[in-house]
Amino acid sequence: MGVLVPISGTDPRWGEWSHVAYVPNPLPDRTPVLGVRTFNAVANARAALAALDASARQLPNPALLRQPTLRQEAQSTSALEGTYAPLEEVLGVDTDEQPADAAMREVFNYVIAADQAFQWIGEGRALTVGMLESLQGTLVEGTPADTGQAGRIRTSQVVIGSHRGARVHDARFIPPPPGIDLEAQVRDLVDWVMRPNDDIDPLVMAGMAHYQFETLHPFNDGNGRIGRLLIVLQLHRSGVLSEPTLTVSPWFEARRAEYYDKLLAVSAQGDWDGWIRFFAEGVASAANATAAQLIDLIRIQHDLKCRLRAAGFRAENAMRLIDYALEQPIFTVRNVQRHLGVTYNRANRLVGQLTDMGILLQHGETTYGRRFTAPEVLAVLLR
Repeated sequence: MGVLVPISGTDPRWGEWSHVAYVPNPLPDRTPVLGVRTFNAVANARAALAALDASARQLPNPALLRQPTLRQEAQSTSALEGTYAPLEEVLGVDTDEQPADAAMREVFNYVIAADQAFQWIGEGRALTVGMLESLQGTLVEGTPADTGQAGRIRTSQVVIGSHRGARVHDARFIPPPPGIDLEAQVRDLVDWVMRPNDDIDPLVMAGMAHYQFETLHPFNDGNGRIGRLLIVLQLHRSGVLSEPTLTVSPWFEARRAEYYDKLLAVSAQGDWDGWIRFFAEGVASAANATAAQLIDLIRIQHDLKCRLRAAGFRAENAMRLIDYALEQPIFTVRNVQRHLGVTYNRANRLVGQLTDMGILLQHGETTYGRRFTAPEVLAVLLR
């Protein structure tokens, strides 16, 4: 599956060292040898993705639910990399403000980066190395990883699975060394993803590209998050998903050790079959969970609007506030004012009216900068 190349350096604690790094072979242009169980898992995943896409298409504005599902993905994909922020707090971040908390800033950077990526793909722009570098720069902006290496292919050797202060030899995996060869390998991967290929199922391609990206580990930080974002981007770009609402990271986060083991087994044993089956099972489970959530949110949206109409509300802004409560599950009156383009008094009156009806509920007990939520929406997102 690859070759071992010599690397060396000097560590102030351990002195001079020499070891080897793993360089994967270019991805093949044909489907790897897969067993019947794996092909069945891929078929099940494709069916689950089709059902998810059908659920998203039920919405007049499918992008409406992109934000809450994206924030769930941001929270979970960051947790996989060791940065944890409670989902409820992530759902309450104002899109117009930069979070002050460092962990929250790192999580929300993912939301910004993913929004950029989905916009680029939606505009029909090709995936490029420059796009990946830009996403990584956005991802680490304002965090400890925002160094001179941010926003470009790494120029230093990294190791994986080694605690701080340990020797290189203690690492579980050592990706390719930096330099022009690594840059060429990343370009080869991007070219492989962009090249039309009817011989490999798009889902299998996404799994193969994810392995290759994580194995190359092209950046000093953020490789896992960008690699998992690429899964959704590929499925979106290939037309498997018309709306990128899939949240893949919660399933992988719950199986973190197996996730890393399956990736490593491709490098160590050439076990594409085990990895692709695991990957397909994860995507199927994620698609089913996301579809069930979307169906519940669509039902709640319909029910809340029916309650408004039954109470005599016909104003467009009241209906738009229901939509906004799905898009931004926890919000302030100022948020509503900006989103609806109305005066503060009008926004405050609308929020008050829907609160009196029990459609909205104050979130928390603060009296200054009060925040509100549609409790039925929040319950679905937090379950």
